[in-house]
Amino acid sequence: MTGRERIQLTLSHQEPEQFAVDFGSSPTTGISASLIYKLRKAYGLKEKSIRITDCYQMLGEVEGDLREKLGADCAQIIPFENLFGFRNIGWKEWTMFDGTPVLVPEKFNTKETPNGGLYQYAKGDSNFPPSGFMPAGGYYFDAIIRQGYFDEDNPSVEDNMEEFTPYTDEMLDYTHRETERLFNNSDSAIVAIPGGTALGDIALVPAPFLKEPKGIRDIEEWYMSTIIRPEFLKELYDRQSDMAVENLKKYWQAVGSKVDVIYLCGTDLGTQSSQFCSSETFREIYLPYYKKMNDWIHQNTTWKTFKHCCGAIKPLIGDLIDAGFDILNPVQISAYDMDPTMLKNTFGDNITFWGGGVDTQKTLAFGTPEEVYTQVRENIQIFRSHGGFVFNTVHNTQQNVPVENFLAMIEAIKDHRSK
Repeated sequence: MTGRERIQLTLSHQEPEQFAVDFGSSPTTGISASLIYKLRKAYGLKEKSIRITDCYQMLGEVEGDLREKLGADCAQIIPFENLFGFRNIGWKEWTMFDGTPVLVPEKFNTKETPNGGLYQYAKGDSNFPPSGFMPAGGYYFDAIIRQGYFDEDNPSVEDNMEEFTPYTDEMLDYTHRETERLFNNSDSAIVAIPGGTALGDIALVPAPFLKEPKGIRDIEEWYMSTIIRPEFLKELYDRQSDMAVENLKKYWQAVGSKVDVIYLCGTDLGTQSSQFCSSETFREIYLPYYKKMNDWIHQNTTWKTFKHCCGAIKPLIGDLIDAGFDILNPVQISAYDMDPTMLKNTFGDNITFWGGGVDTQKTLAFGTPEEVYTQVRENIQIFRSHGGFVFNTVHNTQQNVPVENFLAMIEAIKDHRSK
């Protein structure tokens, strides 16, 4: 069975002979470029600079030779633009703080600060204030809040629509070519991140891709708007989801059924111990607009839709299912009331768990290889039954994860992958 077939069977909630695995197909299932460099060495693969697939989180490309070693079933269409708003083209050499050689886009433009950190700029244009900052010795960039004036009593929906625009022909042509390349040169399932489909994603609200963002761009202000400006958010999400549906129609024409999974939204709704909003608030402010996009996709395409949502979100999982999502990631088993057995028994027939394989906050980063192996084995046994499970870590694998721990995870996967 090919990786593509395995993913398709899994998403239909059938249990393949070997469960599906993903490393690197999305901005929340990826691996730090530094760790990828070390893994290539550990597996004896060709030593090379690692292409950055996400300039914000500094995730690296998991190429076909490494996908084979890891047993991964999915490949990512590297997005047309990155989170800093410039094209992923014209790759050039750059070196991370720990010495890892990487390839970054031609407009990747950093400026060192007096304390040794790095600024990054929207569109690569240093004529405007920086939109991202990586501290000295850091692993990734943080968004810089550049909140300007807005009318607190009457905020402009138009201002927060600035980045929700029609897909360009250039972007669609690029996506078509990349889809054809991946489909014809691998048997991996293809995951696409088209952009412009996320509602209230806190990584996107500060708009690190805009030189001079307007509207509500402060994270605290945005969360407060859920309570004090619900009508504003509903109008905004209605317009954003309308634009998304029109764009998805064009995207379907460009890639068709060769894409298996659409990464629709990465908005986090949970903390370590609770939710950012109640189920009632979710149903009022989010659900109708997620459902609009999911309904169009399910009525007109073969795609399955992917929802990333960290934290203790058990009370919201049923609502996410009602909103039409096929996939939930990262399945944060370390959060409150997110026990793997409970999740599988309660929701496993209605949504695919894409993640939950091992805790990245403690076990993978700070445990022993034996502890990693044991937790991976236990979670596989829980999640794999009756399909609906794609193994991945709980969110991206960070730079500080010991190679020995990552290899112990892969060993556990291989030892327990077959029925």
